Amino acid sequence: MQSHVDARGLSCPQPVILTRKALEAGGPVTAVVDNETAVENISRLAQGMGYDVEVEQHGNDYHIHIEKSAGRPDQEKYNQGVILVTGQYMGRGDDALGKVLMKSFLYTLTQMKDTVTTIIFINSGVTLTSQGSEVLDHLLELEQAGVEILSCGTCLDFYQLKNKLLVGQVTNMYSIVERVAAADKVITV
Repeated sequence: MQSHVDARGLSCPQPVILTRKALEAGGPVTAVVDNETAVENISRLAQGMGYDVEVEQHGNDYHIHIEKSAGRPDQEKYNQGVILVTGQYMGRGDDALGKVLMKSFLYTLTQMKDTVTTIIFINSGVTLTSQGSEVLDHLLELEQAGVEILSCGTCLDFYQLKNKLLVGQVTNMYSIVERVAAADKVITV
């Protein structure tokens, strides 16, 4: 039986939460949203759960058709290491020192293959994934090595950086909590 989720006018993470509940109830789902961020977030959720996704635009609305795919993706990667970057500087105290430490930390991660699967940037940490960041080369190297790089969409909006994101993907609080809760270990910097 086809489920229908009308998430127009709802703010993040409500469209994702409603869609996930419908998917867990079973059967194909069509979610209707009114913004591209919700399309991206719902599509990423569904694909991560092993569903095929097709998006159609009707005027200002997007219809996201979600159906079970033949195979399930490997969810094991989300159960390894997650780093939660909560600011643009590492540690508390002097910002100049914190900037040096953050750059060194991210460089060191590029040298330690397979130690982390996801890096999530929140609050002022999203400045590190955006235009003007001094650590973009390190983050691009990590992404090319298979590390998932996620930046909080609400945070990007707050700092007016959504159009300046240069590495990784925009995410939402639902996906952030999902990654953190499923991880074997979480490091907060």
